[in-house]
Amino acid sequence: MILDEFLHNLHFDIDKASIPNWEVDWEDGPLAYKLYYHLPEIPLSLDIPLTLEAQEVPVKPDLRKIGHFLWYVYGITQFSQSVAPMISTKKELEVMQSYRRFAPSGGALYPNELYVYLKIDDVPDGLYHFDVSHHRLVLLREGNFDNYLTRSLGSRCDLTSCFGTVFISTMFWKNFFKYNNFSYRLQGLDAGVLMGQLIEVAKRFGFASGVYYQYLDRAINHLLGFKEQEESIYSVIPLTVEPAMWSGNRHSENVLTNDLIREIRPIQTKQYVRTKNIKEFPMLIKMNEASMLHSTPFRWFEKKERRNEEGKVVSLPLVNRLSYDFMSTCQKRFSPDMDFQLKKISKQELASLLYEATASFRYRNDLEKEHSDDSRVSIYVCLYNIEGIPDGAYFYDNIEHSLYLVNAGDHRLLLQSGLSLDNVNLLQVPITLHVVGDNDHYKDSLGYRGYRIQQMETGMLVQKLLLAASALEMGGHPLLGFNVNVTDHIYNLDPLGKTSLIQIPIGPYRQRPWLMGRLYT
Repeated sequence: MILDEFLHNLHFDIDKASIPNWEVDWEDGPLAYKLYYHLPEIPLSLDIPLTLEAQEVPVKPDLRKIGHFLWYVYGITQFSQSVAPMISTKKELEVMQSYRRFAPSGGALYPNELYVYLKIDDVPDGLYHFDVSHHRLVLLREGNFDNYLTRSLGSRCDLTSCFGTVFISTMFWKNFFKYNNFSYRLQGLDAGVLMGQLIEVAKRFGFASGVYYQYLDRAINHLLGFKEQEESIYSVIPLTVEPAMWSGNRHSENVLTNDLIREIRPIQTKQYVRTKNIKEFPMLIKMNEASMLHSTPFRWFEKKERRNEEGKVVSLPLVNRLSYDFMSTCQKRFSPDMDFQLKKISKQELASLLYEATASFRYRNDLEKEHSDDSRVSIYVCLYNIEGIPDGAYFYDNIEHSLYLVNAGDHRLLLQSGLSLDNVNLLQVPITLHVVGDNDHYKDSLGYRGYRIQQMETGMLVQKLLLAASALEMGGHPLLGFNVNVTDHIYNLDPLGKTSLIQIPIGPYRQRPWLMGRLYT
């Protein structure tokens, strides 16, 4: 199967992309977190503040604060048990349990791992893995790697001014064992959700951050000691409390991956995965290899013309950014499934949801020559029972803060017919959002790497929407099991060269009967 066909099927016909007759071996599944053997371990403080409001003036953090930061980003926060709906032929209940984090993940499998390059006073300079199961750091390499990493990033960041750099990786098997080849799409989305959470947490700690999507993959994988058939870096996020970090230098020397790798000895590490029989995933490896960059300098994203909007315009009320307690908002974030309850939503609430999500989505990255409010992914929405807004399908223009009517009417039944599983009752949902992007997934600008970048940016926007919904006392349930052709037809996206990337029903909900324990007091 050629790569273009694989990506097309991944989006429009997943059955053709997946390995046939796939059976999930739950008994031989992997852990949802990575465990290293026989490496130096540094415990992190368990005295975690349960509010992040009114933080002090930003200063270079100590180890205690780094521990708090990492816990809010990706630490284990909840243990939950729920009972699956009873099937009449079965007499026993099926209890499902999982460890949860503030950043959601498909199936609560968390395929991503977090690494951090630290230069703080409390610990040796070096590269660490965040061991979420023990809330500790594991030292992989000791030393200063500013020069090596700066060249890996194409000399576009002043790492000497950064106290830390976060690396987000993907471990392929961690959700491939369940989702087959569809995991390639999920891995990018999950990484993006985690990135969205990290950037929000960084703001509240007073850290400046930015996302690097382009770097010499094998050079960084080598530095961290990865086996590329198992794990690879997806994004690099430097952190600083100093004003100058970003560099517009695009005329640096041409750096080759192989030259960099020779400068640093390899390291061999041992991990515990739990799975005894890891199956092969050749398409994921092929896509990862096709997405890699082997030399600098890197490219800019080539922007396309904005959509010229037509049709009825619905101006939304001017609103301010939401002010909310971050901890409690993360804590109560909820995916309602069949628990949505249809209630009238005010125009003000809808405006706050859309404005907050898109305003918080603005972030520094290495794809744009200049920072812009015109993002590469956008929001379309099917509305029902919204006060003062006719039912219909709309495009949300975040720059004008207005809705443009694309297709009038109630589209809930059509959207329901497009679901692959009847796990959400869309007739009870007032707001069904779709994140939309180019259907060529930036291939002209960024090659095959463009696909996973698009998925990551989608995941980031999803997390912003979920946080905004939670702050407004609503739930959101991201869905990939929907008929893309149906939603693209509703919004008339084909002539625009765009497609629906994810579907997110949002609205009020009732509480679910489940046992949930928070892993903090």
